[in-house]
Amino acid sequence: MTPLEQKLHFDRIIERVEKARLRMNDHHIVKIVAASKYVDAEAIKSLYTIGQRAFGENKVQDLVTKSETLDELPIEWHFIGTLQKNKINHLLSVRPHLLHSIDSLELAHALNERLEREDMTLRALVQINSAYEESKSGFFPEEIHEKYLQILEECPRLQLQGVMSIGAHTDEPTIVRKSFETTRRIFETLPKATVCSMGMSGDFELAIECGSNMVRLGSILFRK
Repeated sequence: MTPLEQKLHFDRIIERVEKARLRMNDHHIVKIVAASKYVDAEAIKSLYTIGQRAFGENKVQDLVTKSETLDELPIEWHFIGTLQKNKINHLLSVRPHLLHSIDSLELAHALNERLEREDMTLRALVQINSAYEESKSGFFPEEIHEKYLQILEECPRLQLQGVMSIGAHTDEPTIVRKSFETTRRIFETLPKATVCSMGMSGDFELAIECGSNMVRLGSILFRK
């Protein structure tokens, strides 16, 4: 796309987010994280130029490489993938704004230990497997409240901001909606939780209507 076409395309997506937000309520605020895992640094820079500020990577090495390449830009980097414990040091070297995917107590403790050693803190979300799908990571709805409180108590270097989930993997909107509504209900019960991150390119409008205040948009933003 030409720069003008890209700007018009970006504005149309913003308009769709805005309409979905208003269907939720007038005061609802939604943040867009551009999932840039399939594009290069130039594509990120191009989107940054027209106003996008938060970008998310799902591989630690890609996050490190792209953040170094684009070091001159004050990009807000998010890590949105599954984090392996042997990649923690590399992740912390970037000092990401937000980690989206704490999916086990083991990972939370490993992060806290490394953060303690580096005298750092890290904003993070706890992942919920609200659709009960084997292909997805995260805590099941019936255990998340207990585990969230446990992480809060035992991992003080992790500044929990809320929750993240991925909508049910189906073309049936009622099932997807149910998974989003489950996450939203849990989010509302958690102490000091401010971020409910759910919704991607194919279902972000439904996610926002169900209460998401952070969406992760990839293919729809970076369409050729």
